[in-house]
Amino acid sequence: MRVWLTALIAWAGIIFLLSSLPNPPGPRGPEWQSYAAHTVEYAVFGYLAVRLIAEARPDARLAHLATAAWTLTVLYGLFDEFHQSFVTNRHASLVDVAFDALGAAIGAGLGLAGRRLRDPAGPRR
Repeated sequence: MRVWLTALIAWAGIIFLLSSLPNPPGPRGPEWQSYAAHTVEYAVFGYLAVRLIAEARPDARLAHLATAAWTLTVLYGLFDEFHQSFVTNRHASLVDVAFDALGAAIGAGLGLAGRRLRDPAGPRR
């Protein structure tokens, strides 16, 4: 469990650090690139959250794992957008949170799929 907790905290720190920069690194391009970045960042977060929660609660139902991981990830996305509202040249955006939520669902789904592959006889519902 310690590995997944460390990975999740480290990833949260990377997201926090990137959103603390007044001008994010990389070229300024179409808005879809920002949305894709949010989706990928939070897919990783959602995956790590599922792995952490699954280790902590091995008998948890898949639906509970998915809901808990998705909720944790979206809450972190909301926190990060709030934090970003205080950073020069940055702003909070509910559209960004929506893409965070999409990424959270993708990452949680991938984490659950991986869990089912590793333990086909584990909890199903």
